Amino acid sequence: MNEFGRALKRWRRLRGVKQSHAAELFGVTQATLSRWERGHHRASQKIADKLSKLLAAPLDSAGDAGLRRLVESSRLPTHLICDLTHRLLAASPARVADWRGSANELRGVSLWRFATDEIRAVEDCLADLGWYDEAAPSLTFWTESNRSEVVPIGAGVLVWERLQLSDGTLARLVTSTAD
Repeated sequence: MNEFGRALKRWRRLRGVKQSHAAELFGVTQATLSRWERGHHRASQKIADKLSKLLAAPLDSAGDAGLRRLVESSRLPTHLICDLTHRLLAASPARVADWRGSANELRGVSLWRFATDEIRAVEDCLADLGWYDEAAPSLTFWTESNRSEVVPIGAGVLVWERLQLSDGTLARLVTSTAD
């Protein structure tokens, strides 16, 4: 719930929404919303689904068109996902070359089910690594292959870079590099 809490707080601040109003939107008390934002309370699955829809990175504004174009024309094997939901926002031809589906078919689909054990382990400790700090570092780590035929991830080094989109939501640029 910590990623939802941080994203919810960021969403409220960017849009000038008070905790009390956000609590009304979700049908909870201000105290409950405060606990969500601090990561001290988990929301029900219904509320978590509603939060995901509200907080997911869209990459559909004119302000983000340049970013999409850069990713989709990159010669590097790279893709951009929503940092919260792992939905695909854009992918380079070098990344899509090994995929069974096209980038258009996978755009908007969460790639989380293709994550390796190493990716899941790094995701689990993002807060400890400072990922959610104002000046988020890029992360570089080794992953094994996922052996997927649909969205294969080869063994190698991944670089994650956190980017803020024009609406304030966060995206993750994922690039494969040589050892």
